Amino acid sequence: MVTGLRIRRLPALQDNLIPLLEHPRQRQAAVVDPGDAEPVITALEHGEMELVAVLYTHHHRDHVDGTRELLRRWPRPMVVGNRKDRHRLPPLSRPVTDGDAFLLLGRSVEVLATPGHTANHVVYVLPACVVNGQRQPPELLCGDTLFSCGCGRLFEGTPAQMLGSLQRLAALPADTRIWCAHEYTARNVAFALDQDPHNPVLHSFARHVEQLRQAQLPTIPSRLETELQVNPFLRCHTPALQAATGKTDPVDVLAELRKRRTG
Repeated sequence: MVTGLRIRRLPALQDNLIPLLEHPRQRQAAVVDPGDAEPVITALEHGEMELVAVLYTHHHRDHVDGTRELLRRWPRPMVVGNRKDRHRLPPLSRPVTDGDAFLLLGRSVEVLATPGHTANHVVYVLPACVVNGQRQPPELLCGDTLFSCGCGRLFEGTPAQMLGSLQRLAALPADTRIWCAHEYTARNVAFALDQDPHNPVLHSFARHVEQLRQAQLPTIPSRLETELQVNPFLRCHTPALQAATGKTDPVDVLAELRKRRTG
């Protein structure tokens, strides 16, 4: 049976947003990229929930360092991560690879390989479903591959790999909600405006983001249909970004944009 699932983002460290997936009726939860245990423990204990799964998108410390403390309190969750990264992730009970699928809190989860930020980065997609007669949009738990109005730095992958990964995510349904791992949106928007200053949708989005941040509200989740219009790294094929970078090949456009976007 498809069940009601809610996702919250837990602020952590300097600018991390840890997705917490909750099934209130079952009092169970799953966490993605727990770089810090404290906010996860607080949320779970406040909701009297059991941690049943930990999902990793990649191995960086700000995405995994809370694991040990979480497993001391909840010793038997399913621990999911890329099979190819077993040597640098905490011990996995469910190693996965591109194209795998599994059930989590009553929802189907699909694994997509998205190399670029790291060589073995993966993301998790919860396809759309119907709950109590209402369609629930797809959910994308994308770590550091895709940010609102940005993408991750290329620590291990190539521009061609990152472009391929982003194109793969761009092909998801337009109403997909994007749960990235950092609150970088305001800085990303400022960069995007420099590169794509004649984009009216981007200017409207910038005003929306400014209002949210002034109210101390998160900008995440974003929606894919918006990102396709404002995110320069999803628009490497457009004449505007090609003119801005002086490049014509989308791979070269992305490489130039990523070079200019320090941090």
